[in-house]
Amino acid sequence: MIKNFIKTAFRSLLKNKGFTAINILGLALGLATCLLIVFYVVDELSYDRYNTKADHIYRVNTDIKFGGNASSYAIGPPPLAAEAASNMPEVEKATRLLMAVETRFKKGEEHISEAKVAYADSSVFDVFTLPMIYGNPKNALAEPNSIVLTEQAAKKYFNSTNVVGRFLTFVNTNSNLKVTGVIKNMPTQSHFNFDYLLSMSTLEGSRANVWNSFIYSTYLLVKPNTNPATLAKKLDVLFQKHFAQQPGFNAANFTKSGNYVRVNITPLKDIHLLSNRQYELGANSSITYIYIFSAIALFILLIACINFMNLSTARSANRAREVGVRKVLGSPRKYLIAQFLSESLLITLAATVIAVLAAWALLPLFNQVAGKQLGISLQTISWLFPALIVIIIVVGVAAGAYPAFFLSAFQPINVLKGKLSAGFKGGGFRNFLVVLQFSVSIFLIIGTIVIYNQLHYIQQKDLGFDRSHVLVVKNTVGLSNAQTLKEQVKQIAGVSNASLSGFLPTGSLRQPNSVFTSRVPTSRNALFTEIWPVDEDYLQTMSMKLSWGRNFEKGNIADSLGVIINETAARMLGYTANPLDKVLYYVPEGRTDTTMKAYRILGVVKDFNFKSLRDNITPVVMMLADNTGALSIKLEGADVKPYISQIEERWNKLSPNQHFEYSFMGEDFNAAYRTEQRTGKLFLIFTTLAVVIACLGLFSLAAYAAEQRNKEIGIRKVLGASVSAIVGMLSKDFIKLVLISFAIAAPLAWLVMYKWLQGFAYRQNIQWWVVAIAGIGAVVIAFVTISAQSFKAAIANPADSLKS
Repeated sequence: MIKNFIKTAFRSLLKNKGFTAINILGLALGLATCLLIVFYVVDELSYDRYNTKADHIYRVNTDIKFGGNASSYAIGPPPLAAEAASNMPEVEKATRLLMAVETRFKKGEEHISEAKVAYADSSVFDVFTLPMIYGNPKNALAEPNSIVLTEQAAKKYFNSTNVVGRFLTFVNTNSNLKVTGVIKNMPTQSHFNFDYLLSMSTLEGSRANVWNSFIYSTYLLVKPNTNPATLAKKLDVLFQKHFAQQPGFNAANFTKSGNYVRVNITPLKDIHLLSNRQYELGANSSITYIYIFSAIALFILLIACINFMNLSTARSANRAREVGVRKVLGSPRKYLIAQFLSESLLITLAATVIAVLAAWALLPLFNQVAGKQLGISLQTISWLFPALIVIIIVVGVAAGAYPAFFLSAFQPINVLKGKLSAGFKGGGFRNFLVVLQFSVSIFLIIGTIVIYNQLHYIQQKDLGFDRSHVLVVKNTVGLSNAQTLKEQVKQIAGVSNASLSGFLPTGSLRQPNSVFTSRVPTSRNALFTEIWPVDEDYLQTMSMKLSWGRNFEKGNIADSLGVIINETAARMLGYTANPLDKVLYYVPEGRTDTTMKAYRILGVVKDFNFKSLRDNITPVVMMLADNTGALSIKLEGADVKPYISQIEERWNKLSPNQHFEYSFMGEDFNAAYRTEQRTGKLFLIFTTLAVVIACLGLFSLAAYAAEQRNKEIGIRKVLGASVSAIVGMLSKDFIKLVLISFAIAAPLAWLVMYKWLQGFAYRQNIQWWVVAIAGIGAVVIAFVTISAQSFKAAIANPADSLKS
């Protein structure tokens, strides 16, 4: 019996090749899109799950409110890890990581800068699953000046992986690091990814018993069945006990002023999607995008299934006589249902095969757009194959159920007399499906336009500095003659200015600290701010404007005790009038004594964005000091290649053994919004696919309506109706449905995108024209789709429809 159903279904599908092809194409397109999104979502959800103890690992965070500023950090104080492991029975192990900056190693005579470098406690291998190929994880990082490499790092410097016992020259400290272990390359799905792990004991500061300094990424491995809320409370109690005992600290006055310092925890599995703190070890994503793309996948699959129903019911007139004859010959309704479901499952099977092949072929392009490295592995196949079987059954039955029950319910006497059920106007369920399809499509159109509008706003917003034509030469911190390089570069024709400082508006180097308005520091006269060491050319190179006062002057010794603050700092300090010559007190970095030094305010620079536009501008205090972290060069011409070659030539003369690395400030700025840019591209692609699939459904309904009103059209033409009148008659009912879809989708899309925009401190409001364009676009697309069928019906010879 089943074999007969399949054979009959196969013959029926071959008989209606056009109908079958459109059905398979629509389903395949929807399933392929759904599969790509599933790959993306599974990859995002798999972060840090390679750790065998991932369920029991927590990261320690710090929340600080001081000097009028509240901040959230992904770091903790130096002694917290050891104290938690010793005094909290729930904690099995604790470990710390500290990202190293401006790190250089020596290979032959070359000095190579590396970004994926971190200091780590020896217990890092007890907490995280980092399989060691060579060496002993128990003591690999126990001794100072020891280092563990990944496979690719070992091959890069030694052309081999079995390199335990060999030495790697650490240029920063001019010391040799002993290789004590080689681990497998860290998985891509990790919230941190390092190729070089240096022993934490190498750092003197890592052993400091200081509880008011926050610098280390701290992780706790806890025992099974530990309550996270209880753990967080006990951890904060432990911290508060030691924090209150810091020399010269008055806890009562500190909290009385509304300040606080608290620690809490984040589960390891939540870091990538749910954490957005300062000093994260990597660029995290957002759970919002997972929800959005998962919803899009379901909607597109739903639209594809709706098309199947519409296409099947659109063929009902042609299949009605077949059903009538079968029933007259004694075929039970259940066999008719089984017959139509067999056709549905065959179409779904074919569409699934095509969808898998299409998804596999499009995966490299999808990776490029999404910034992923997705691939189909044995692990992927292990869950994909069963999932596809479920999809074939569920989609096949769901998409074919309505046509099967609808067509099998025809009464044979009515069918054979030519009395079919009401045409388009009577298809309430089909109308609902069209409204649902276009509601989703209009929602996606509005969302895509809003995202692109916000990205354009970010690109065009005045940030308070000019990032265009600014070349940033990196790793100048290693040059003993960085000042000489700067002066030589400034002599190049076409270079308008240059500045030495690693503290850039688009950089990651930050130095938060407190300044005070009185020599006696209290929490009431404190301002928690960024402290940026800059030179006298910094403001001109960045094209920053002063609203009060003057810039630092070269050769003016008195300016070494002067500061330039931003407008936010002036406002938070209460200097609403002229702030010039006011005095701030500060203990400079690196001093062994704690004597406050007085700094006179020389100027106020206009606010500039140095964080993400998701955040408000916070205070900045600039000091005239040596910092050679990077050389920023302002270029005049658009063609930068000649400048780069001249700058590199001077670099090689001054530092022949060190790599010349550079970037453009504009590109560095764009990198901060890469997630939004990729999301915008994916939205555009998925929206286009959703609209195309929805139009296939509309195309099928237009064909259905024209088919149901075939004789009416013929009579109208005989009586003199024009082609345009017939096209309008067939189109108006569909346009009404699209307008209803717009009325449903527009407010919902506005609400969702309004909430998304709230994640940006600087955003553009949703303009009325965005909603209008989406509505007009949907009507135009629908009308063009309908007109193709309507025009075909309108120009048909009326004799053909009236004679049958």
